[in-house]
Amino acid sequence: MLNRQDWEHLSEEELKAMLDSERLPKHVAIIMDGNRRWAKQKGLPILQGHRAGSRATRQVIETCVELGIPILTLYAFSTENWRRPSLEVQGLLRLIEVTLRRERDELNNNGVRVRHIGATEGLPEPLVKTLKETEEMTKNNTTLLLNVAINYGGRNELVRAIRSIARKVLEGQLKLEEIDENVVDAHLDTSNLPDPDLLIRTGNECRVSNFLLWQIAYTELYVTPTLWPDFNKKEFLIALLDYQHRERRFGGVSHVAAR
Repeated sequence: MLNRQDWEHLSEEELKAMLDSERLPKHVAIIMDGNRRWAKQKGLPILQGHRAGSRATRQVIETCVELGIPILTLYAFSTENWRRPSLEVQGLLRLIEVTLRRERDELNNNGVRVRHIGATEGLPEPLVKTLKETEEMTKNNTTLLLNVAINYGGRNELVRAIRSIARKVLEGQLKLEEIDENVVDAHLDTSNLPDPDLLIRTGNECRVSNFLLWQIAYTELYVTPTLWPDFNKKEFLIALLDYQHRERRFGGVSHVAAR
């Protein structure tokens, strides 16, 4: 069984040449963890870690565009992140806003459609305005759909979906017996999108942290010790190679074993 150690010595071009373009994931989700630890290790302010992380984000987006991966979902700010020190929270949300404003013209020129998933309640008005403007600016782009999860939590998403479904039942728009997985899926923030094929988590933490709880039922998980600011194109290519060396069974039997 191959692992990341087998590929670390290779160059980006060598790694890219090893990828099977027919077996790339259609939807990649990433828990971008490790900005705070990266900053602390270097004796820098916490926000410097978040700023460094934005450079990693850019590399991953560029690689998705280059390889033709159509959907990328990034966990930028969770519903639990409000528990952090207020100065850090304010600084991080401001950084997201500024980064979006700075990058959206280039994203638009590269065919990237930006979509916010999560709740807008409680977010600073300038950030909400920037998100809406960016969504409108990029709504017709088709090269890459970039879902930015801000003020997002999987449990919160499910609660909002359940409330919406219950409201339709009470109003007579939907019958109780009509509720199935497709109905639930249609009321999620990611409605009409395929579930993630691959979930990457940086920073070596082995948990999903309330991210896409419904959607990742059969998603392949990849955990790397690399902290998010150090996650670059090469790291991403290694994660994709690891994904391609797995057999996805979706609860069925192994085709290898069957032979």
